[in-house]
Amino acid sequence: MVKQCLLALTVAGLLYSVTPVSVAQDGYGPPPETAGATPERGHGGHHFDPEKRSEMMAKHLNLSADQQAKVKDILSSEQAQMQKLHQDSSLSQEDRRSKMMDLHKTSNDQIRALLNPDQQKKFDEMQNKREQSMQNHHHDQGMGTTPDSEQK
Repeated sequence: MVKQCLLALTVAGLLYSVTPVSVAQDGYGPPPETAGATPERGHGGHHFDPEKRSEMMAKHLNLSADQQAKVKDILSSEQAQMQKLHQDSSLSQEDRRSKMMDLHKTSNDQIRALLNPDQQKKFDEMQNKREQSMQNHHHDQGMGTTPDSEQK
């Protein structure tokens, strides 16, 4: 049960890309506790806007204008396809989740292919940080503890 919950939460995080969480950690975005607080977050909310995400990635990865435009196109396409999946009631939750994970992986692969080796390394580090942060955050939530509550 815990593994299924962790998988579901990880998938949800993957849906909203690496940038918002990694940017919030670096101090460029809203604090992590407010990043997902708005109810419209998955429906075009400003935290996950493809333009803002591409701008944040441009800052972190030092993207050229051409790279940033291509990243924005990839993210816009991903967002549109994600919205279609959210609205597709013919799919089971597990099928929808699987398709979303595949879509997110494809988008990340497309973005990574646009990057030079130094940018790819930074991109991979950003993804690893985000995944680690999500795992730690979801583990703490799942266990009903916070780092402060574990101190004696």
